[in-house]
Amino acid sequence: MTSAPSAAAQPTTAQPTTASVARRISVVGGDGIGPEVIAAARQVLDATGVALDYIDVPVSATRYLQTGELLPDADLETLRGTDAILFGAVGHPEVPPGIMERDLLLRLRFEFDLGLNVRPVKLLPGQSSLVSTATPETVDWIFVRENTEGPYVGTGGRFRRGSEHEVAVQDSINTRHGIRRAAEYAFGLAESRRGKLTWSHKTNVMLHAGGLWADVIAEVATLHPGVELEYQHADAMTIHLIRRPQDFDVIVTDNLFGDLLTDLGGEIGGGVGLMPSANFTPGSSLPGLFEPIHGSAPDIAGQGIANPTGAVLSAALMLRALGFQAEAASVEQAVLAAAVAGGLSGSTDRVTAAIIAALV
Repeated sequence: MTSAPSAAAQPTTAQPTTASVARRISVVGGDGIGPEVIAAARQVLDATGVALDYIDVPVSATRYLQTGELLPDADLETLRGTDAILFGAVGHPEVPPGIMERDLLLRLRFEFDLGLNVRPVKLLPGQSSLVSTATPETVDWIFVRENTEGPYVGTGGRFRRGSEHEVAVQDSINTRHGIRRAAEYAFGLAESRRGKLTWSHKTNVMLHAGGLWADVIAEVATLHPGVELEYQHADAMTIHLIRRPQDFDVIVTDNLFGDLLTDLGGEIGGGVGLMPSANFTPGSSLPGLFEPIHGSAPDIAGQGIANPTGAVLSAALMLRALGFQAEAASVEQAVLAAAVAGGLSGSTDRVTAAIIAALV
């Protein structure tokens, strides 16, 4: 039997606690299928017996369209006062591009210093991939994406708007601190797995940013002599992930390339609807954010057919971060068992019930 998503996919960012002490969880269902898959994840969490106190926070594109409010300061402080954030999906066709991303998702990353985005990608038994080389044995990766730097910082601007001489500038901000914490976590993760780390960038054209990444990676590598290290250009990486998926294990990269490579990885691994993610900084006292990587999918919302697997596995990553290691492993093994039994297809309720039935 193939392994469940690695137990090392998410560190303990809070002190371990006992199941008798309720942890406070902010729940942002959001839009579209977000509330549906988060409701399923909560059912699975409740079935583990872990004491969790849920606080629903009504952040959504729908509320933004109705009231003009996206993330009021009061909601931000509610999120800040909890131990973790369980996040569904946000987005609405009527909201202009960039508003949800810049004023909500990126704001949360910056406000809570969510320095890493960790995405396990595992092709589960019984799930199909569009890539013929992908099998449960060959696709078992963890992406470590730097989460608060690069072009996403938002520096730059547009000048001489509307004229034939208009100029757009988008800066990429990279710091030794941000790169180092991603590298240190990735090396540690590789040591706990197969001892292989790949880092990816475009050092051949992005000489300054890529050069700093190369320097920091080389420095951290000296502290982890047992890890086999390789570099791949980001464009070549899109080919290698398809042609030779078995050659990769832990992959660390910057914010922009990580955004692209992890979506490709999710599709290779059976579809983004099955993929979890964790946003956090190791050792931080601020709450981490745990979410499936899919979008709000308004075309299937309300039909009861959204696959909740990505949300359930994100909830498992949250449990692990809160110190509930055994319960997290139980959820991951239940997802694996449900996959082996063919239980990860069908309605949202059917998949949820299959996972709960497999909990031990």
